[in-house]
Amino acid sequence: LQLVESGGGLVQPGGSLRLSCAASGFTLDYYDIGWFRQAPGKEREGVSCIASDDGSTNYADSVKGRFTISRDNAENTVYLQMNSLKPEDTAHYYCAAALGPVPGPCDPPDYDTWGQGTQVTVSS
Repeated sequence: LQLVESGGGLVQPGGSLRLSCAASGFTLDYYDIGWFRQAPGKEREGVSCIASDDGSTNYADSVKGRFTISRDNAENTVYLQMNSLKPEDTAHYYCAAALGPVPGPCDPPDYDTWGQGTQVTVSS
């Protein structure tokens, strides 16, 4: 089982990025998928998660209205569209999978397959 993130980079405040999380070795259809981030000196936090059964989503308060998670089961990929980026969004972003449904609202301990992550830096 492998997850590979891509799409990170350096962007100015107010800009946009789209992160991708591609799965190999398994199909995402039955997995809850989450995006998480970790900034230096901070704990890993849930950004957004999407359920396998009904496609329901949840978002951290800090990204509501700016980020959108989506899944394309045909492409075996989950995306995170990030708009209106702020310097405080700077972090290493990871995607993770868990055989659904997970009990919590996007908590890292509930997910057991992780990618290596992609760096997002928001700076002028």
